[in-house]
Amino acid sequence: MQRKRIYVAYTGGTIGMQRTENGYAPVAGFLTESVNANPEFHRAEMPEFEIHEYDQLIDSSNMSPHDWQQIADDIQAHYDQFDGFVILHGTDTMAFTASALSFMLEGLEKPVIVTGSQIPLAQLRSDGQQNLLNALYIAANYPIAEVCLFFNNTLLRGNRSTKVHADGFAAFASPNLKPLLEAGIEIRLGGVTLAEPTGKPLQVHRIIPQPIGVVTLYPGISTEVIANLLQQPVKALILLSFGVGNAPEREDLLSLLNQAKEREIMVVNLTQCLQGKVNMAGYATGNALSRCGVISGFDMTTEAALAKLHYLLSQPLSFDERCKMMQQPLRGELSQ
Repeated sequence: MQRKRIYVAYTGGTIGMQRTENGYAPVAGFLTESVNANPEFHRAEMPEFEIHEYDQLIDSSNMSPHDWQQIADDIQAHYDQFDGFVILHGTDTMAFTASALSFMLEGLEKPVIVTGSQIPLAQLRSDGQQNLLNALYIAANYPIAEVCLFFNNTLLRGNRSTKVHADGFAAFASPNLKPLLEAGIEIRLGGVTLAEPTGKPLQVHRIIPQPIGVVTLYPGISTEVIANLLQQPVKALILLSFGVGNAPEREDLLSLLNQAKEREIMVVNLTQCLQGKVNMAGYATGNALSRCGVISGFDMTTEAALAKLHYLLSQPLSFDERCKMMQQPLRGELSQ
């Protein structure tokens, strides 16, 4: 049987970093050298793979929508030549990139797995070897036709993932959806319904950087804080509310949110809680937000909501169409 071919894009991040006088930093060619020198990656059971290191390797804290577009375009350029894709990425904004790619890559029929590590691949006790080995193996042997995130023996839906640990190996979780796959002694698929291949060609949507605000509510928050975020040219605001979507039932705040709707600024209600979803019909405080035109983000992560807003605001859609699509699952990112 012919071995599958996997395209590996190294964007930067800890996995390929080298120790320097100023601390760990990405060094051109070092990741490729480290992988080529490790016999585990070249066993007969492993797929063939090609590593492409980006010209500008960046720490993921510096990631922007322009970089999401570069990755999506890179996948499109190599889509017909490879059976799957592994994106090596820093952990700090990995969930943002995985979420963005899920919306940008419509009609995806091959696995795209985003991974990285907490310790550089060349260092003692690195989790990079395990993460990369598994990502390559899964991309070649499991027909998961969506954007995923692999970390610490677990494959998550990309737009359901969030970073939950700053310095532990179990750095990511999917609070409102079970893992797609778990790699223990045996690799076991989870009970999640995977994206169905459509038979249509891959379509890569362009994302234009959008002015989006994010505010976390807290007891006694001043309306001026939110008013400042709603100044032009902002086009959307993510409201991280209490519990199932509650906010202070204050006339000044409700009036401000109503004005935002009139100015066609999308206000999306997400819960601050790690698990669960927004239900604005449950309490009077949440119901008041709904009457002001605030829309539910259901159980989306902040990363998924932000990426989805960038995607929708970059498309030629009306305000009402964007609001409607924001509340519908486009890539399995929410449960209604």
